[in-house]
Amino acid sequence: MRSVIFDLDGTLADTSGDLIAAANAAFGALDLPVRLDPARDAGTALRGGRAMLRLGLSRLEPDGAGTADGAGAADGTATGDEALIDRGYPILLQAYGDQIARHTVLYPGAVAAVEALRGAGYAVGICTNKPEGLAEALLTELGVRDLFASLIGADTLAMRKPDPEPLREAVRRAGGDPARSLLVGDSVTDRRTAEAAGVPCVLVTFGPSGDDMAALAPEALLEDFADLPAVVGRLIG
Repeated sequence: MRSVIFDLDGTLADTSGDLIAAANAAFGALDLPVRLDPARDAGTALRGGRAMLRLGLSRLEPDGAGTADGAGAADGTATGDEALIDRGYPILLQAYGDQIARHTVLYPGAVAAVEALRGAGYAVGICTNKPEGLAEALLTELGVRDLFASLIGADTLAMRKPDPEPLREAVRRAGGDPARSLLVGDSVTDRRTAEAAGVPCVLVTFGPSGDDMAALAPEALLEDFADLPAVVGRLIG
């Protein structure tokens, strides 16, 4: 069976607002005088909790005072405090789980595209680096969990994207053949995952990092979910 597997954050849904709120809650709990901005930092939010914490810590002055303009090394090397990130991460996860869909919205046309693929006989699933329990909760809260025959999260298996095995397992659990599948995503991680699995990759351009997707040379770029069924048909039949 032909299969289409989706990334979640930044691909099917804009989760950045709730992720940033959770990161800011963690900074507050740690008494750190820094906050991320929902608009400016959306791209980092979609790279995960630790990336957000690292970005926030990079904006602290050496004496612990937050910078006024948000300047700082984007990789967090200004502090290098991985122990502090380890402390903040479970706080962030708890805060996120408590308010997982306050600001999150599905991208326009996402549901219609998934339904069209299912109607055309494709198996449809999700492969995300969000923890499985949080992904399950979010999809349920958004009312779309039943659209997906499989869900593989960051902690479902012993490995995560860009290792190809989570993608292959998402295909298998959806009832498909890994050799006749493709991945729809929004990041270099998704591009590398598909490449490692030897399957086509479609990268969306409507997320915060959309302008960077062409440089990753995917098999297709997607500007509008309405075009996805035709793109899938061209790539895997």
